[in-house]
Amino acid sequence: MKELDMSIWAHLEELRRRLFIVLVFFVVALMIGFFVSTPLITLLQQTPEARDLPMNAFKMTDPLRIYMTFAFAIGLVLIFPVILYQIWAFVKPGLHEKEQKATLAYIPIAFVLFLIGVAFAYFILFPLILSFMARMAERLSITEQYGINEYFAFLFQLIIPFGFLFQLPVVIMFLTRIGILTPDFLRKIRKYAYFVLLVIAGFITPPDLFSHLMVTVPLLLLYELSIWLSKLTYRKYKPYLTNENLKKEN
Repeated sequence: MKELDMSIWAHLEELRRRLFIVLVFFVVALMIGFFVSTPLITLLQQTPEARDLPMNAFKMTDPLRIYMTFAFAIGLVLIFPVILYQIWAFVKPGLHEKEQKATLAYIPIAFVLFLIGVAFAYFILFPLILSFMARMAERLSITEQYGINEYFAFLFQLIIPFGFLFQLPVVIMFLTRIGILTPDFLRKIRKYAYFVLLVIAGFITPPDLFSHLMVTVPLLLLYELSIWLSKLTYRKYKPYLTNENLKKEN
């Protein structure tokens, strides 16, 4: 019992150390965000999507809120690889040597996919949704009068979740690599996964069918891509996974 208690306290101490490292890096990244936020906000206001939109501050705190949101988001993006590495370092003792190398290799892939997800949402989905909203307002004879807080809140509501959702292939590959998931299982739960993705899309889009479809379709394609990658991973590591299962049974 004593050894178990010591083991738990050792894990908690290690977790505290990892969280402290992330916090230190985040403070540094947040300071960088404070310097970068103002020029970035100004740059985004000059883009074709935002240039002709009348943005207003409907509350006195809106400018500060936008500034802090940008600083926080920039800090989060900058330390994303650090977070992934600290998670890997925390679980590393419980992994085999081959699993350690495999999971470490996923960190740069995960960061690149995060940036691709953000870029996809900003450069493709966001302009299409704004264009649809503008046409709808014109058709209904509605004068568009946006608050700057609402504009950027919607922007972050769309692009940040997509950055994390694009981690799905990496997660699927990792879980397949360690024998938790198989391509056959992913195919069997396809309809349930589709339903979950539909719900997620509903949370991060405005309540209209077009926006919902614009987000849902890429997510469904991403899931199909994950099945394909899982198939490749399973085919490559199947002999190793079979040997590991035999060892456990013996």
